[in-house]
Amino acid sequence: MLKRSSDKAAVENMSPSHHHGKRFRNLPNSEIKHARRRSYYSFIFRMMGYSREKVVIPDGHVIEQNEAAKLLHKNLSLECDSLTWLGQACFLIKIGGKIILTDPYLSSHASPTRFAGPKRFVDAGIHINDLPSIDYLVLSHNHYDHLDAKTIKLLRGKDRMTVVTPLGLGKFFAKRGFSNIVEMDWWDHFDVDGLTIRALPSQHWSKRTPFDLNRSLWASYSFETSANKIYFTGDTGYAPLFKEIGEQYGPYNYTLVGIGAYEPREIMKAHHTSPEEAVLIGQDVKSETLVAMHWGTVRLTDEPLFEPPGRFLQAASDAGYDDANTWVMSIGESRTL
Repeated sequence: MLKRSSDKAAVENMSPSHHHGKRFRNLPNSEIKHARRRSYYSFIFRMMGYSREKVVIPDGHVIEQNEAAKLLHKNLSLECDSLTWLGQACFLIKIGGKIILTDPYLSSHASPTRFAGPKRFVDAGIHINDLPSIDYLVLSHNHYDHLDAKTIKLLRGKDRMTVVTPLGLGKFFAKRGFSNIVEMDWWDHFDVDGLTIRALPSQHWSKRTPFDLNRSLWASYSFETSANKIYFTGDTGYAPLFKEIGEQYGPYNYTLVGIGAYEPREIMKAHHTSPEEAVLIGQDVKSETLVAMHWGTVRLTDEPLFEPPGRFLQAASDAGYDDANTWVMSIGESRTL
């Protein structure tokens, strides 16, 4: 049994502001929605039209699955830490000898049904049967492009891996055969074999059905060893909380930050960072290297599908990051840390 501890003045003396009855909410100084109802309806109508979109994939955006699997297992055989991007916010992270899988979404649709909803326009970086043994399955929140029930069902080794979730998500995994589950509030952490996993705030929301709005928490995470510190933002809008995280737990060697799903801003600003805001998060948490995610996998919003990397690279350059410390990975690509 893992022993979970709490920081941030014992989570604000156990009466935290982000707890709201049986639901959760963002921090008091967070961005709020400004969009009019008509804007939402118009956006939903446009998204329905995108289902007929023909996507032209740029060269180099995706590594073929068999080749990606070979590169992954070659890197895993090395002594050093490594990072593999599987698409969207799904990463395989090797750190301190442990394997972490974040936000598992490897199937075709980011929706409750295979007959409707956003569909991947590229395959997952690694076929699920080629995944290595997972030590920690880490969830940022319950949206379908981050928590995919089909992927969860097909994962092997449920009895061996530990699931790390924000508050309220543990029962989802218990119903699906997982027995080692750690639910975490913001500022909680646990230590095992030289690895610290720390749940931290983000600015987002949760919902999988019409009846469960914000009934489970959302989070970002810090993965820390003596050799590397990695910050995984999950889904988030830009907020003052990142400066606090940087002051308390930075600097970080690597920050995995979302650069896509940001238009229209009047709807998305509170929940998803633009490429420029992604760089601001990296600066706030004092990150040496920025790693782009949450783009180039499935259409969720209006911006051109392959616009985010150019804006991200330009913003990072303007902020003083050089090319070696600004990563736009191919889906299926593995890199040593």
